[in-house]
Amino acid sequence: MTAVLARRPGLAKVRTARSPLYLVCLGFVALVTAAALLAPWLVPYDPNAIDLGNALAAPSPEHLLGVDAAGRDTLSRLILGARTSLLGPLGVVVFSTVAGVAVGMAAAWRGGWLDSVLSRSTELVFAFPGMLLAILIISIYGEGLLAPVIALSIAYLPYVSRLTRSLVLAERARPYVSAYQVQGHSALQICLRHVLPNIAPVVLAQSTINFGYALMDLAGLSFLGLGVPALTPDWGRMVFDGQTAVQHGYPLSANLPCAFIVLTVVAFNVVGERWADRVARRDR
Repeated sequence: MTAVLARRPGLAKVRTARSPLYLVCLGFVALVTAAALLAPWLVPYDPNAIDLGNALAAPSPEHLLGVDAAGRDTLSRLILGARTSLLGPLGVVVFSTVAGVAVGMAAAWRGGWLDSVLSRSTELVFAFPGMLLAILIISIYGEGLLAPVIALSIAYLPYVSRLTRSLVLAERARPYVSAYQVQGHSALQICLRHVLPNIAPVVLAQSTINFGYALMDLAGLSFLGLGVPALTPDWGRMVFDGQTAVQHGYPLSANLPCAFIVLTVVAFNVVGERWADRVARRDR
């Protein structure tokens, strides 16, 4: 299907495996994901249990990361907050990827007026800031995770659709597509069985990068008080709740979730960039 320069087999895999930064980031992503999946069994305390008599207590054997201004265990809220903080970006990535691939593939395969309409539509979405769209939808439907996920999914859709369109145009020019068309295969069969598997690695690498950015956007909305409800453990919400503690000289309850947001975004970006680089080297 493609001309590949001769190289030692598995060279890309060896180079990837030798990158300490990639391995550290991949391990951190696995750790955060495991914490989100196993959160109900890992939390030492009820994350919403209020103990005002113990407010802003320093780290201790009972509370390893201390407590916040409401006396809630910081470690418990961090662990359970990982579930909410990762679930929202996952919804954004899944919806935007599925819809973006469908739009991009239809535009590239059909061409003509359909390509023009879909391309102009995605350009309109590009012109509208995703965060502003999320704020508008939240103002209509109220707080919660669903409204910002839908808004950011629409905002991220053009990135996936444009990438998919360019990839499908390149695949459609390859000889194997013409061969399947001569054999009587329908456009849908060729796209789903042959074109989609060929472009999937690149799309998945981009979606991994999008996950980190979506996490940051959703955390920003929660920090503004526009995301999840107040009592729901969430890293962005924890930073918002910790502002008062920072003003009183207790920055830990705000700095810890902020650090986890930054580290998770960086980790997903590094993993996604490395996967994209690996795919690029494979296709040379």
